Amino acid sequence: MLKDLLEKNRSEICKLWSDLVFETYPHDSSKFLRTQSNRFANPVGAAISNGVDKLYNVLVQGVDSQSEEVCLILDNIIRIRAVQEFSPANAVGFVFLLKKAVRQVFEREITQNQLLDELLKFESQIDNMALQGFNIYMQCREKIFQIRATEIRNRTSRILERACQKYGMPHEW
Repeated sequence: MLKDLLEKNRSEICKLWSDLVFETYPHDSSKFLRTQSNRFANPVGAAISNGVDKLYNVLVQGVDSQSEEVCLILDNIIRIRAVQEFSPANAVGFVFLLKKAVRQVFEREITQNQLLDELLKFESQIDNMALQGFNIYMQCREKIFQIRATEIRNRTSRILERACQKYGMPHEW
């Protein structure tokens, strides 16, 4: 029964979820992300909206949160948020906003149709997806730090090389 409701109200829930994700950004950014629909003018907003739709579909279909498909979709969103210097909680926390969206849309149906057990199972899938998202976030942050460390090492190496050339010193390291 819950699955039928989730499929029937897909667009409303995805829109609400996207809006909740956009609200995690500063006010001006949030407004731009929400209103600019051109994917070239607003690649972050397009990536989030597209990712939210895809994540919702795989969750409703019951795809395992550890699957490669889910990881790729999560990676597209979390990679953006990792680069934007979100804290780990804020970078991955967008996943939990789906719970809020579903509960808002189905507030009456949950109690009237005794869907709490099904809802808890669905929310457990969301929790597992968030945990997977945290792993992806950490991988992204590690990659960013590796890139920064490599860049610093390369800059330092070039500076030392120039200094050694200028002062006629050997530069073996």
